[in-house]
Amino acid sequence: MLRGRLPRLFHFCHPKSFSSSSSSSSSSSYPEIPTLYSFLQPSIFALRTTKGPQNPPPPSPSPTSLSSPGKTLTPEDTAALESDLLSALRSSRTDDAWKSFKSLASLPRLPRPDAADALVAHLASLRDRHNLKRAFAAAVFLLERRPGTLSIASLEALLRAMDSANTPAPALALVRSMLKNRVFPPFAAWGSFLIRITRRNGCLDAFLRVFEESCRLVLDEKVESMKPDMASCNEVLDGCCRELGSVAAAERVVEIVSTMGMSPDLQSFGSLAFLYASKGLESRIVELDKLMDALGFSDKMIVLKNLISGYVKSGSLELVSSVILRALKERHDKSSYLLDEDTYGEVVRGFTDGGRIKDLASLIIQAQELESSQDSVGIDRSIGFGIVNACVGLNLLDKAHSILDEMNAQGVPVGLGVYSSILKAYCKEQRTAEAAQLVTEISAAGLQLDASSYDALIDASMSAQDFQSAFSLFRDMREARIPDLKTSYITIMTGLTENNRPELMASFLDTVVDDPRIEIATHDWNSIIHAFCKVGRLEDARRTYQRMIFLRFEPNNQTYLSLINGYVSAEKCFSVLILWTDIRRKEFVQFDHDLVDAFLYAMVKGGFFDAAMQVVEKAQELKIFIDKWRHKQAFMENHKKLRISKIRRRNFRKLEALIAFKNWAVYRYVSMFWRERKRRRGRAGGGRGRKEEEEEEEKVVEEDEEKERRRRSSGG
Repeated sequence: MLRGRLPRLFHFCHPKSFSSSSSSSSSSSYPEIPTLYSFLQPSIFALRTTKGPQNPPPPSPSPTSLSSPGKTLTPEDTAALESDLLSALRSSRTDDAWKSFKSLASLPRLPRPDAADALVAHLASLRDRHNLKRAFAAAVFLLERRPGTLSIASLEALLRAMDSANTPAPALALVRSMLKNRVFPPFAAWGSFLIRITRRNGCLDAFLRVFEESCRLVLDEKVESMKPDMASCNEVLDGCCRELGSVAAAERVVEIVSTMGMSPDLQSFGSLAFLYASKGLESRIVELDKLMDALGFSDKMIVLKNLISGYVKSGSLELVSSVILRALKERHDKSSYLLDEDTYGEVVRGFTDGGRIKDLASLIIQAQELESSQDSVGIDRSIGFGIVNACVGLNLLDKAHSILDEMNAQGVPVGLGVYSSILKAYCKEQRTAEAAQLVTEISAAGLQLDASSYDALIDASMSAQDFQSAFSLFRDMREARIPDLKTSYITIMTGLTENNRPELMASFLDTVVDDPRIEIATHDWNSIIHAFCKVGRLEDARRTYQRMIFLRFEPNNQTYLSLINGYVSAEKCFSVLILWTDIRRKEFVQFDHDLVDAFLYAMVKGGFFDAAMQVVEKAQELKIFIDKWRHKQAFMENHKKLRISKIRRRNFRKLEALIAFKNWAVYRYVSMFWRERKRRRGRAGGGRGRKEEEEEEEKVVEEDEEKERRRRSSGG
């Protein structure tokens, strides 16, 4: 029975199984419930106990009960159960599908492969622990009874679900069952999941037996699908070196990989270098170095980084310094980073935990001597910067300053890289007094701040709303011929915008507008105009707009929208009319819905109906949709008591524009009013005087108003 075979599916999860398999032959060696049983309890595999019954809930069937004998069913009954199973899966009735599967599993003939495969895939997709147990039980049962039933996609989905649920024991048991029953999906379908989950849970030694079996199938039985790729082999090797710390296991993996015809790469050598350094195996490191030379690996930075990590782990700090200086000498690309942040962090923790600040300072001094002879080594790529920056990142700012004090005590010139990280840390913590003192020390040492240091100082000044200090620092940057001013420029402009200081923005922009190192664009002017409009300083906004045009910066829609909204908010719609008159025929203006809508709203609110109709015509010309309801509301709110007869006596042209607007708001097209007007005039004949025409216009308006009232009363 399957229950009796299960211990052999998970016995390799025992920590000592890779080194000795004899100890796992008996279940009596386990003092506690095995991990796999713990995963499956209580609803799938219920362990028998000697205690009396306590009315436990009925467990879900295990593979043991799945195959228990039941009543004899006809082929028609079997087909009906399979149909029920598939129907339940399609409608996501998981419990009904599971019941149908249990009934089918009790028959001598298993369910159709498509139905069984669909069930496992469905249960795995749910990702909850209970249905994951069901999926595992069904998969193992099917692998035992009919190995070819499950598709690779379903097995991969199940393993992916186990990876997400972080359950290494059943994942290992499933793969072990696959191999035992000679189901050989490609290594890529299951290997990466299993490596990841076993490394995460400290169970890599259990995976090694599966890995060896997979490779044996490749070598002895020529099952090429089970061959792992080099990336997976490196993952296994790295786990042996870092998690297990086993030289024998690591070299066994290398031997297997070589036997399969694959050559170790830099990643492989890096893992071995870490292992040998952490174990103090200097002879192996020498052999590794010679082998890399023989294979033509000239860039050994990856290996050297791993050596540093290994020596830090073993506490061989003198060798750490030696390897760092060697790496500095052998660096091919002087503009690249020598070590990454994690490696620097390991180095700093190793030295500071042992109270060896003086040794760290000595390392930086020796590195500075080498770096001074190398061209193009950036400040943030220096060893001093990396070490001090790691101190800052680990909240060891006091240790960083201790390194600086130690270097000063030895009378050695301190490189800017050492100062830079401490200065940035002070700026980040708003410790402006310490930052100012450090800047004084840097200047006294004859050093020039780099762009990133200026950026940090300016950012701190803007955060403290010390705008004049920020302006002064930016002026120093320009005078020092720093090529990259963009970051600090944006910091200043953003800070002034957030603090509603448009007058300082305008003044600052005027001082830098001619500097070719700063890319000033329309959006910079827009920020100032918008800020002025926001605080109601419309005249300043207008002057900024004129200054922008004078300097040949092209306004865009956002420029006009800021001005329009500012004018409308201040009830200065006449200024919008002037703006419209100025730009309506300019080719560079890209009218869109928002801009047309804003102009029309301002024209209607201000009572400039002639201009309003110009905006409407522009919208129709460009086929831009306008929401008439918004502008009807604006008309009613601002011109409810407008008398047509009064307008007729004062300005007949305005009357025509008003009538045109009202008809546009009522009808779909402006031309309908003009066609109606022309038709009425043609029918009445010529020779009429001005008075008759005015009466006719009045009649047209009254008829239009009556049509509108009828339309509203009828719900149209």
